Amino acid sequence: MITYTTTSTEDELHQILKLQQKNLPQSVSEEEQQNEGFLTVEHTFNLLKKMHDKIPHTIAKDGNVVIGYALSMHPDFGDEIDVLKPMFTEIENVLTTKSQLELASTSTTLSMTTNYIVMGQICIDKAYRKQGIFRHLYKAMKETIHSEFDCIITEVDAKNTRSLDAHYAIGFEDLKTYTSGGQDWKLIVLK
Repeated sequence: MITYTTTSTEDELHQILKLQQKNLPQSVSEEEQQNEGFLTVEHTFNLLKKMHDKIPHTIAKDGNVVIGYALSMHPDFGDEIDVLKPMFTEIENVLTTKSQLELASTSTTLSMTTNYIVMGQICIDKAYRKQGIFRHLYKAMKETIHSEFDCIITEVDAKNTRSLDAHYAIGFEDLKTYTSGGQDWKLIVLK
């Protein structure tokens, strides 16, 4: 039986890192990257623990085994991972250059006073994919953070169509597309 909760032990954090290693581009073939998606960021245990201490991560477990996760990244960590620094800059630009941003497809409104959390990375073990775990991880994350944050913001490599399609399917909307490090990124939001 799969359960959804937040991280509470160092063992769970180590299991997240183990699952992460299996899904980085160097561990996944080009074909798998196209069909299954891939991860961009590799975390250290110390950073993952600091992030957890601020806001615990959302995990899916089969018994005692972490089979999926959605990392909670408070904006305080915006300077911790080089590849994510541009994302935090873009988020702040979106929030501060427009007093109010109406997203095209809905009435979602963001402003300088929006209190947001970044979903720093989501991953599901290959053997558990296509079972609704992705959707349930975000649902559990929203329920956990709903009283503190107005929305969840994340970015996806524009080439990672599998991940983008999954995010759009559960209600994420485009904020903007930007280029950083020679890659195009989709900055997306879930209210």
